[in-house]
Amino acid sequence: MSHTANKDALAQGTHHLIIDGIEQYYHVMGEGPVCIVHSGGPGVRWDYLRMPLIEAFLKLIYLEPIGTGASGRLADPRGYTLARYTRHVDALIDHLAVGTVYFLGHSHGGFVGLRYALDHLQRLSGLILYDTSPTTGPEFGQSIEEALQRFAARHSIRPEVPKLLAAVRRVFAAEAQAAATDEDATRELQQIFPVYFADYWGREREFAPLRESVWAWSDPLRGQEPEPYDVRGELGRIAARTLVLAGQEDAICVPSWAQVLHAGLPVSQLVVLPHSGHFGHLEEPHAFASAVRNFVS
Repeated sequence: MSHTANKDALAQGTHHLIIDGIEQYYHVMGEGPVCIVHSGGPGVRWDYLRMPLIEAFLKLIYLEPIGTGASGRLADPRGYTLARYTRHVDALIDHLAVGTVYFLGHSHGGFVGLRYALDHLQRLSGLILYDTSPTTGPEFGQSIEEALQRFAARHSIRPEVPKLLAAVRRVFAAEAQAAATDEDATRELQQIFPVYFADYWGREREFAPLRESVWAWSDPLRGQEPEPYDVRGELGRIAARTLVLAGQEDAICVPSWAQVLHAGLPVSQLVVLPHSGHFGHLEEPHAFASAVRNFVS
């Protein structure tokens, strides 16, 4: 593998390449060591994860994961698996020709990061796991339910909360079917959006534009893994330096899962943002950036 960086592929702006016949788009922003950024969902548009403060010291490569944005679609939606996502990450790193990279994965992007670290550890300078979990089994679902009850208690004066929580439970129910259309997936995400924040209504003027503009695609939600996602038993194999970031009030990937990651990973740091939900890069951007800067330096 060449370690002479592909300067054209790393120029600021929007790029694409073909991986196994599928278009993969990505955006280069910032200066410094290269860091691949993988958004969550799966199926949510990448730009909710823009991190301008991080771009001051890292060259961020924001992926548009396949099935979203301008990137290509799979003929069979069942093919949106962690193996497919990690294949695209690996091919992109080959294309960039930079040797090792940092990887920042948010939520479902953290699932991709963990799988990538297990399969391609030698390609990572460091791993940043942001509001994510090592499993999505029954315990994960129970942790969401308990977090929703705490969310309801914190926001008991809001009359819309019962309807909001009913929508969240419907979206996250194990037996739920993926939204029929992209418009349906987007409408569901916008409806439950306040749950992703520690205090959405206290900063509604700031966050409402994102709620109105966020977009989701339905096909990635139909991806089928060959077995349930659970890497807790494999964490000890990930020797990469790892930063585990979590929001104390996250109702989606509760901070107890960050504790599990921190305990299981051989070389890890844990930072819990006390006033954040699932979007600490928006709710506490300076504390978030400081944690990442300290880690990469």
